[in-house]
Amino acid sequence: MYGKIKCGKVFISELVPQSLKTLIKEIKYDVAAVKERDPAAKGTVEVVLLYSGVHAILAYRISHKLYLSRHYLSARAVSQLARFFTGIEIHPGATIGKGLFIDHGMGVVIGETAEIGDNCTLYQGVTLGGTGKDIGKRHPTLGNNVMVGAGAKVLGPIKISDNSKVAANAVVLKEVPENSTAVGIPAKVVRRHGKPVQDLDQVNIPDPVAQELAKIQNKLKALTAELEQLKSQKEHEEK
Repeated sequence: MYGKIKCGKVFISELVPQSLKTLIKEIKYDVAAVKERDPAAKGTVEVVLLYSGVHAILAYRISHKLYLSRHYLSARAVSQLARFFTGIEIHPGATIGKGLFIDHGMGVVIGETAEIGDNCTLYQGVTLGGTGKDIGKRHPTLGNNVMVGAGAKVLGPIKISDNSKVAANAVVLKEVPENSTAVGIPAKVVRRHGKPVQDLDQVNIPDPVAQELAKIQNKLKALTAELEQLKSQKEHEEK
């Protein structure tokens, strides 16, 4: 892992462990991704010093290497410390590609068996979690160039394929194909390859809670009518 001594001189770059070189390269890529995708970013120094998402990813990169080396307690200690300072919880067992941009980030949770591809974007309040029903692979997989909107929940060992988007506050329980947009609770694919999948008013998406209340109200009306009919029949029999 460490470099060699050549001609009696120590080459500093070769003394640096290869894993550290890789870590530095990954962080540089992550910072560049933030600068590219966040119009509010004014420079590298600002991003490195003041962006909580970058701090959380840096801590993850370190904790993940500890996790792979079976230093589980140290790995969790680093991740929990990062959670305390950033409000972003990334399990060190998760697998995250290069260029992840966590914008704002407060409340983001990424589970142990979650997998995230390259150049993905997560906004605040996103959960890549489990349903409590699965064993082993419990958390979702995101392909490359996936965007998950604020407050969205992606649950279970499902896949969000390349270049897809999950709308804000959506709850995704089924797989989303590539180049698609999923919205709603539970989420449905409404666009594929830039074209609408079905005639759906994306501004006035049906409210599932209101739909359930309407069903209950209709059932109550039916029961009331049945009760009135029985009452009338009983009164008729008594006469």
